[in-house]
Amino acid sequence: MKTYKQTKDIIYVHKNTDRQFVVSYGINFQDFASNLPKPLKNLLLIKHQYEHGAFNIHTHLEYVEQEEMNKITHDHVDNYGDFCWIDFDEEAGVNELNGQEIAELLYMGHLKQPLHAPFYSKLNNRYAYLSHDDGWFNKVYYRDFADFYHMLGSTVASKLGSMKGGKGLFGMKKEKRYPDIGSQIITSFKEKIKEGMIISLEKAIVSRGKIEIPIWVIGDYFNMDEMIEDYQQFSKSPANGLLVFDRKTKSWSSSIR
Repeated sequence: MKTYKQTKDIIYVHKNTDRQFVVSYGINFQDFASNLPKPLKNLLLIKHQYEHGAFNIHTHLEYVEQEEMNKITHDHVDNYGDFCWIDFDEEAGVNELNGQEIAELLYMGHLKQPLHAPFYSKLNNRYAYLSHDDGWFNKVYYRDFADFYHMLGSTVASKLGSMKGGKGLFGMKKEKRYPDIGSQIITSFKEKIKEGMIISLEKAIVSRGKIEIPIWVIGDYFNMDEMIEDYQQFSKSPANGLLVFDRKTKSWSSSIR
């Protein structure tokens, strides 16, 4: 439950390679769904408070079809408490799930942890998305981490574009839309993401020629109150790396220290 004052314009990511998940703060469902390399197909809702889902009689779970995705993306999922789902290709696949597999999904939604890798050939799912106070604590299992790197690069660029002038931007004219940060630039930080790192848009340094977004390695957290508290201290020391946007060439680069 959030108790500490929420810090806007920071993103925390910590990747567990062996178990195929990323824990994050500052990336909500709308960010996630809007910035994936391919649109989500259908969602089987495991824990939620969405009121417009269709009912699957075989699993007694509700689901959202692709054409309804815009509606749930714009719902206030951060107010649901728990928001957990798994994507799927066809409802016929959902109807093939056996009792053991349905039990595994319910267990995963309850404990935010699957009994086994949560990828089912019957569903052909790419993700298992488990969040509490969506955007505050998110744990997402990825079949392919390439989707994560793409989503993160695209999310950082879109968040930068939507920042309201604000701190450190010196009232300079904003670019209307920043190009996505390419996966090759994001993956240059992959060892730091494994340790747990913060991308701090709030501390971006903007000059006439470039924007520098600092990155700090801060460690492995499940408690986001502690993470934010420690970030306040870490951010007083020199950054461990930078994402740099060249305003003239409209291109991104990275610098790692």
